[in-house]
Amino acid sequence: MNQGRPTRAERRQLGEGVHFITGHAKDGTTQERIDQIVRDGYVILPSIFTACEIAEANAEAAHLEALAAGPASQGGRNAFEGFKTNRIYALADKSRVFDKFVLHPDILALNDYFLEEGYLLSTYLTVTVRPGGESQQLHNDDQFIGHPRPRPLFSTGLMVSLDDFTADNGATVVIPGSHLWSDERIPLREQTIPITMPAGSAVFFLAPVYHGAGNNKTDKQRRSLALQYCQPWLRQTENMMIAVQPEDLNEIPKRLRDMLGYRVHQPFIGYVDGSSPRKGVEKMRQRISDRAKGISRL
Repeated sequence: MNQGRPTRAERRQLGEGVHFITGHAKDGTTQERIDQIVRDGYVILPSIFTACEIAEANAEAAHLEALAAGPASQGGRNAFEGFKTNRIYALADKSRVFDKFVLHPDILALNDYFLEEGYLLSTYLTVTVRPGGESQQLHNDDQFIGHPRPRPLFSTGLMVSLDDFTADNGATVVIPGSHLWSDERIPLREQTIPITMPAGSAVFFLAPVYHGAGNNKTDKQRRSLALQYCQPWLRQTENMMIAVQPEDLNEIPKRLRDMLGYRVHQPFIGYVDGSSPRKGVEKMRQRISDRAKGISRL
């Protein structure tokens, strides 16, 4: 029985790395990008955001860093975060300026092909590699899930350049084709290439691709937005429904609100007391209000 989901095209396996149920390309440009992702594991989307949008995001990120908005906003707490890398987590909670980057139609068109309908936003943060920031350990975004390759495609990743990405300023590096590998292959630094792109661009990649931040050898910082989207049946890396304050939900675009988890995935994943998560939040807020007034009810 079809529970309201659109018909998917087929199950597709890429090498020895990953398999997924495909969607459909919306147009020729999207298909060309899909073909490159299938081959290399990633694709660059050049200059998809305007200079004004990038300037606004940079100003907001600098403002949040000045407020020390989060435990890693002044520098990482371990080598993986990067001791000279500032990270502001929970962007979906801290500013509406960043909403547009999650919802760009070119990005959603790729997710519509690689992820199942109802996919979620799994992480959303800024990554600012300061001068002297060291190369990050090469990793892939699904390596903490205990499934051997070839494994299901659990998530996709996105880096949006708020500054130019260059070979010298800490641009993300990738190993092309590493999404096709088996578990036996070991990633080596000399196999990487830097993702060079102007500010306002984005690189979209599949979770099994080995990647990492590069070494910033310049005297200027390199800032980006880092996002992950995940399958609708997978637990998000960042607990979005706690990270985002419930009183702010009405200010968030509905599509993004659904991607935070405020939508039941058909037929019934994520329900609250037999109803939608959104109604569950309102019930919780009413209960808190009642208790403050000394009223007790179910």
